[in-house]
Amino acid sequence: MNKKWQKLENIIKKMESVLIAFSGGVDSTLLAKVSHDLLGNKAIAVTGLSDIYPGSELKKAKEIAKIIGIRHIIIKTEELKNKKFIKNDPKRCFYCKKGLFLALKKIAKKNKITHIIEGSNSDDLSDYRPGINAAKELKIYQPFIKAKITKLDIRKRAKSIGLSNWNKPASPCLSSRLPYNEKITLKKLRMIEKAEAFLKSNNFCNIRVRHHKNIARIEIDKDDFNKIIGLSDKIVKKFKKIGYVYITLDIQGFRSGNLNEFLKKG
Repeated sequence: MNKKWQKLENIIKKMESVLIAFSGGVDSTLLAKVSHDLLGNKAIAVTGLSDIYPGSELKKAKEIAKIIGIRHIIIKTEELKNKKFIKNDPKRCFYCKKGLFLALKKIAKKNKITHIIEGSNSDDLSDYRPGINAAKELKIYQPFIKAKITKLDIRKRAKSIGLSNWNKPASPCLSSRLPYNEKITLKKLRMIEKAEAFLKSNNFCNIRVRHHKNIARIEIDKDDFNKIIGLSDKIVKKFKKIGYVYITLDIQGFRSGNLNEFLKKG
C-alpha cells in the first residue's frame, strides 16, 4: 500500500466514527468502503433524496451501499424551497451543500457519530467548487484532499478492489445544466432528466444536456459525434416531445463543469 492510502486509513482510524455523505459515485463509494472496512458499524452512509438528482442515482446508491454492507440512511432534502438556491447564482452549490451538511449534522448527533466526511478529492481544488467552502464552514472533513488523493487515484483503487462503479462518469446535480442566474424549477430539471436518460438509453456515456430556455445543447464525447448524427431524427423527435424547440450539438464536445468558463474569464 502506498503512502497516500496509508495516510487515508490513518485519518479515518483516528476519527473513530464517521458519517459519509454518500451519493453513490465512485468517490463517496470508495470512502464508504474504506470507512466500513476500518470502523465497521461506526461508519454510516447517508444519501439525500432530492429533486435535483435523477431517481436512478438513488437506486444505484442503495444497491452499492448494500454490497458494501454499510448502514445506509436516506433523508429528504428540499433545495427547491431555498430561494437562494433556485436563484442559481454562482454560489448555488454553496447553498445546496450547506443545507445538506446541516441535515447530516443532525443525523450524526442522533447516531453519536463524531465526524462527517465527504468525497471531494485533490482535483476538485483546481475548479470552482463553492461546495468545498460550505464543507470548511461547517467542519465537514475531506479525507481524500487531506491525503492528496486524486480522481485517477480513486478510480484505480476502486477498480483494484473490485468496486463495480470504478469507472462511473461523474454525475453532478441536474441544476448544473442550467446557466447561472437562470431560475431553477422542477419542470426544467425533469426536462433535463428525461433528455439525458434518453441519450443514456442509446448507449451514450459521457453526456450533458445543457438547458438554455427552449434550447437543448448536447455535449458528448467527440468520438460519438457520428453516432449521434446518425440518430439525430430520433433524438429531435424525443426532445421536442419533452418540450425543447431547438436541439443542438456542441462541437467542442463533452466538458465537465463548462458553465463555469465565464467565471474564469471574469
